[in-house]
Amino acid sequence: MKGTLVNAAAVLVGSGVGLVLKSGIPEKYQNTIMHGMALAVGAIGLQMAFKTQNILVVILGIAIGAIIGEALNIDGGLNRIGLWLSNKMGGQTEDRKNNIGRAFVTTSLIYCIGAMAVVGAIQDGIAGDTSTLYAKSLLDGITSVVFTSSMGLGVAFSSISILLYQGSITLLAGFFSTVLSNKVIAELTATGGILIIGVSILMLEIKQIKLANLLPAIPAAAVIAYFWPI
Repeated sequence: MKGTLVNAAAVLVGSGVGLVLKSGIPEKYQNTIMHGMALAVGAIGLQMAFKTQNILVVILGIAIGAIIGEALNIDGGLNRIGLWLSNKMGGQTEDRKNNIGRAFVTTSLIYCIGAMAVVGAIQDGIAGDTSTLYAKSLLDGITSVVFTSSMGLGVAFSSISILLYQGSITLLAGFFSTVLSNKVIAELTATGGILIIGVSILMLEIKQIKLANLLPAIPAAAVIAYFWPI
């Protein structure tokens, strides 16, 4: 849980800095910072993707995961949840509370629904490897400054979402750690790396991807790697 705790704390600290800069960071700086963060995310994804020991496992995992994700329409479901939360938290109240609700929902989705959150939490639970979550903490902390300066206090509450979401994954990963071999972890990490590259593409607005529909690729690759002949 150490990586998740640091991640949540980073968002809180970044939000505090953003509130101090309540006049707002100029848009040109926001854009440049976000582009820089996107490139860093892409580099992290590539580093993880190259850890594969069998690219066929990764390819099959992504193909099967995409089919499962599209069948379940995970992306559509998350969008509906986000709209429901936004309406419940501020859709029918005064502007200030409405902004808090939108900021909370938007940043919770950004920080939690991503491959770095999933893979990083799994690595923390299985091997106590917090490197991915520490990198995510730095990225989230910096971006939370930008988000809070423009969206308001609601960004800080997304730290609760991080604790609940990533913490649950870490605990589950630790429970199943005895059945996960090094080869399974390698392919799981590599598949997650591919999805992290997708996060970079989304941040750079190069192409719209239903990235949430690819999340099942991570457990799919783990299962395939477990049964793949050595």
